[in-house]
Amino acid sequence: QVQLVESGGGLVQAGGSLRLSCAASGSTFSINVMGWYRQAPGKQRERVAVIRRSMTTNYADSVKGRFTISRDNTKNTIYLQMTSLKPEDTAVYYCSAGVGLDFRRADYWGQGTQVTVSA
Repeated sequence: QVQLVESGGGLVQAGGSLRLSCAASGSTFSINVMGWYRQAPGKQRERVAVIRRSMTTNYADSVKGRFTISRDNTKNTIYLQMTSLKPEDTAVYYCSAGVGLDFRRADYWGQGTQVTVSA
C-alpha cells in the first residue's frame, strides 16, 4: 500500500504562483509514475502532469509552459510548480501514484488539495 499526502493549495490571484507537494509513504519502492490530476466543480477529473521514476514527464496541453512537475526520489515526493495561474485552473488537485509503466494509470490517490484562482 502507498499513502499520498498533498500540501500547498490555497487562494491566489490570477497571474500568481503556487507550489504543490505530495509525499508518498508505505511501499514506495513499487511506484513508477507519480502525477497530478485536478477536478473542477461539475467537470471530470483530468490529468495535469505526470513524472516517471526516470524523470520523463507528460503535461496536459492546457498547462504546458506554465506548470512544472518535479520529483525527488530520495524523499518520495513530487512537486507541481504552477505559474501564470488562471481562474480556469481552479480545482481540487489530487496526487496520484502508479506502479505500472502506463502513465495513464493511477493506483493510489491523495485526499486532494484545493487551488482557487481569483480573477
